Formats: sequence, C-alpha cells, structure tokens
Amino acid sequence: MSEARPMQVLSEEECWARLDATEIGRMAYHLADEVHIAPVNYAVADGKIIFRTAEGSKLLGVVMNEDVAFEIDRIDDEDEAAWSVIARGKAHILEGQDARDTDNLRLRPWISSEKFNVVAIHVAELSGREFHLARPWRHMIPDEA
Repeated sequence: MSEARPMQVLSEEECWARLDATEIGRMAYHLADEVHIAPVNYAVADGKIIFRTAEGSKLLGVVMNEDVAFEIDRIDDEDEAAWSVIARGKAHILEGQDARDTDNLRLRPWISSEKFNVVAIHVAELSGREFHLARPWRHMIPDEA
C-alpha cells in the first residue's frame, strides 16, 4: 500500500474474502444492560458467519437480543499495513438440518470443550478498511548494537 493513500475502503467482495480466509474474530453482543465482546472461531457460508458455542453468555446474549457486530483485523508489521472488517447483523441459533449442514465447515472448537450450539450471523451490513501505518515512534528507537 502506498504512503500517498493512508486509508483505503475495502469492497464488499474484499471484505468477504478476508472473512473467509480468517478463522477467529470477535463478536459484540448485548446481555441485559451491558455490551459484551468475545472471541469466536468461525466459518463463512452462504453470506453468513457461523460459529459453535456452549451454553453460556454468548448463547444467552443472542437469544435475548439478536443484534450483533462481528470484527476481524490483522496487522502486517513487515508491510507496515493493517486492515479491519466489521459485519453487523442478526444472530440466530441453527437447529435440525440447518445445524447439521454446518458439519462440513472448518468449524471445530479450538479448545477441548463440547460446543453443540450452532449460531449463524445473517450479515446485513459489511465494511472494511485497510491502512498504511506510519508509526513514527518506530523510527525513533535506536538500533540494537
């Protein structure tokens, strides 16, 4: 990315490609009077972000309020670049055949715990940006001798 363009808006297609190529993100959800954020490993299928979860606050949160936001990002120190993709939408628990249809996705728990509930975020709004990182303080650090 050129220094002349410190920020670039990503197309919807570029956002979906980055979502599809990434495995972990953060979901923001409401729980009672609070907003929570939690990391989830996920997969993308048919314009949806899909993840598995155990009983707990994430599951209760999407049952109580389906409005969620989902975010992924990366920093590339070598290229001095970063990007972020944010999706907003409605989360629903998948059941029956809809849940079984996700068995062929790269969607397995990263930790050794049982996660039987499948949740799909139906994306209504998707945006992304890529940035050139100036980070001038890095040039002020003396080289190690």
